[in-house]
Amino acid sequence: MNLLKKYKVSLLLVGLLSLNSAFVSCSSDDAKDSETEVETTTELKINLDMNLQTMESFGASDAWQCNNIGKNWPADKKKAIADMLFSRELDSEGNPKGIGLSLWRFNLGAGSAEQGDASDITDEWRRTECFTTDGVTYNMSKQAGQVWFMKAAKERGVDKLLAFTNSAPVYLTQNGKAHATINTFYNLKDGKMPELADFWVNAIDKLKSEHGLTIDYVSPFNEPQYEWDGSGQEGSPASNANIYSFVNTLAPKLQAKGLNSQIIVGEAGAFEPLYKTVVGKENRSNQIDYFFGVNSSKNIAGLTNVKKTISGHSYWQAWPLSELISSRQSVAARAATVPGLSVWASEYCILESPGTAELPGGAGPGRDLGMKTALWVARIISTDISIGGVTSWQWWTAVSRGDYKDGLLHVDDGSSNGAGDANYCKYDGNVRETKILWALGNFSYFVKPGMVRVMIPEFDNAAATTSVMLTAYKDAANKKLVIVAVNNSATAKTYKLNLAGGTLVDNKFTPYITSETMSLKKAAAVDATAFDIPAKSVVTYVGTYN
Repeated sequence: MNLLKKYKVSLLLVGLLSLNSAFVSCSSDDAKDSETEVETTTELKINLDMNLQTMESFGASDAWQCNNIGKNWPADKKKAIADMLFSRELDSEGNPKGIGLSLWRFNLGAGSAEQGDASDITDEWRRTECFTTDGVTYNMSKQAGQVWFMKAAKERGVDKLLAFTNSAPVYLTQNGKAHATINTFYNLKDGKMPELADFWVNAIDKLKSEHGLTIDYVSPFNEPQYEWDGSGQEGSPASNANIYSFVNTLAPKLQAKGLNSQIIVGEAGAFEPLYKTVVGKENRSNQIDYFFGVNSSKNIAGLTNVKKTISGHSYWQAWPLSELISSRQSVAARAATVPGLSVWASEYCILESPGTAELPGGAGPGRDLGMKTALWVARIISTDISIGGVTSWQWWTAVSRGDYKDGLLHVDDGSSNGAGDANYCKYDGNVRETKILWALGNFSYFVKPGMVRVMIPEFDNAAATTSVMLTAYKDAANKKLVIVAVNNSATAKTYKLNLAGGTLVDNKFTPYITSETMSLKKAAAVDATAFDIPAKSVVTYVGTYN
């Protein structure tokens, strides 16, 4: 993820089957306080027998701040960070202690940290260590802080670990750097794909044997559409042909080593390169058809250790709302042409500039811990799931030391909002919660791997992006019903549940609310015949059914 990149996307309006909205509000968001509002109760139909996608995970990334924090910070503070990200426990009042992430992304480093200033990566915090400098001798004490967080995640019940890279190790790159100086093709010495695959296999194997950490997924290429020829961070472009060749090299090596890690392809810089050919990036786009198209000669779905999943990042097509909707419709429509293909939204933080009416500060720069920004993110999550059909949703960096809207948690020195020199918060600091953290928790804590999203008939989330967006999920084994509501409007809305395919026990829900005044807090049980969704809030309703 490059905070400086300027990526122009185009609109592609692809129609999916339209659903008529049954949600009608008699109150206006801009109604004056002095006006009397007529409250209406809207019927909320949910059909437990109408299954949609099976959810796989909610996650976040350790890049890059977690290495210094996990290695250097006081034990009590880094444990508190881990609790907020990973804990599945409840406090004495029944409130979640953390957001219960089910996937953790580990940035497998390329070795720019060992190069220091010679790496050309100007920000020391964006340089990464590498477990080996030659592919022969491995030092598994490297990336100690990130390893600490992986262990903390597993101890707190995180289901899956994913390893991703931004660059090949510097000893294998064409220019000896972890950033590119060539365009279009992967920054790798000729003939070195087998050695690159060996690096992956050995690193994964040694993480397991020396640290007890099993890497479930490997994602070898990150945002291959970009040139990555600057000094901002590690990175490299990669053509579809580069990716295809490497997957065919890595997959049999994983199998021969007895490793079950599944390869994930995509990590496109936006959804657009997944579903269309992008002008100027023809050999790095249209990835669904290239890698999984039923008639593609490059179809990788049959390879052992390849997961039938395509991943894209939610950047750049989140605003305006018409493009937020159309891009998700497009990726869902194209993915639907491949039976059994799942779509992941595998990275997001705020880069767009929609104006101050939408976001404090109008864009990514300028840390914001509040609810307005959290609602922006929650709308994207709900859209990605309900319209894009994604099965996993992942945030970019879990912890940020920058004055930017890119962290679930932020750290600072108490006198500024971040972005200091290399020693800023390197050994200690203050931890700040964001409302984004808890709004994500409204999904991640309750919607667990294996739960199935179910149909809300006669409801269209595409028409509800400025009002109340709704998604519903069932845990068939435990007879649990979960509804996540994102109310972007300035008024509370009242609903009555009409449940098909089951009966809600006691006709009651337990709400967990994130708002300006509450952070994933448990509220008193509500009657499903008349329950309110507060204004400007994200609420998860949990019930059981027969």
